This record gives sequence, C-alpha cells and structure tokens, in this order.
Amino acid sequence: MTDLPLLPADPDVRVRVEVQYLAVHSQPGRHAFSYVITIENHSDQTWQLLTRHWRIVDAGGRETTVDGEGVVGHQPHLAPGAVYIYDSFVTVQDTPGVMQGHYGLRDAWGAAGKAIIPAFVLDVPGQRVLN
Repeated sequence: MTDLPLLPADPDVRVRVEVQYLAVHSQPGRHAFSYVITIENHSDQTWQLLTRHWRIVDAGGRETTVDGEGVVGHQPHLAPGAVYIYDSFVTVQDTPGVMQGHYGLRDAWGAAGKAIIPAFVLDVPGQRVLN
C-alpha cells in the first residue's frame, strides 16, 4: 500500500464517529474516551481497508500521530452497500482534544484511495470554565 499513490478521498466511503467520555477510567491528566466508528461504502465497488492514520491534539497542544495496519486487528473488505462498525479508545492529557484522520483503501484492481475520518472533539461533558 505504501508504494501506491493515494487518490483523492473517495466521497462514497463515508465515516461517522460517536464519542463517549469514560469518567470511570479517567483521572486528572489522563482523560479516557471510547469511540465507535461506522464506515459505509456507498460506492459501486469493493474497497479493502488497509491502513489507518490518526492525528490527535489535546488542549495543551500535545500532538500524537498514529499510523498502523487495519483497524482493531482487521483489514475488512467493504462490498458495495456494506457497513463496518468497530470501537476503540483514546486518552488525552488535557481536554478538549481533537481527533481526525483517514483510512487507506485499495479496490479490487489494486488502486489506492482514502476515506476521511472527520474531526471530532474529545471533551468532558458538563465541564465549564468560568472567568
């Protein structure tokens, strides 16, 4: 996959994210969040999800980049109309944080593409700062 040039994002492979703060697993300086990713193939071709790229930035400006193969140990094939759902977690030192990225894809003929993971906020619910 790394030798193939990435095509522009395929707008027909869509990614949605739902985030939840995990208060029971959090403490000052380490805020835990779970997230559920839904990947939907609205195209007329099959795509295989090969890689992931995440950029995570917390409120203190600390940035983490995560690159790896597949998602949660899988490199799923998404036939036309298919939906793939998985969950994972992340921690940030300071909130709010922002997480975004993309998935590297390959079609049945070996052409590369990518699906954009829209930016989402990692924040503690109900947390307010008063001046």
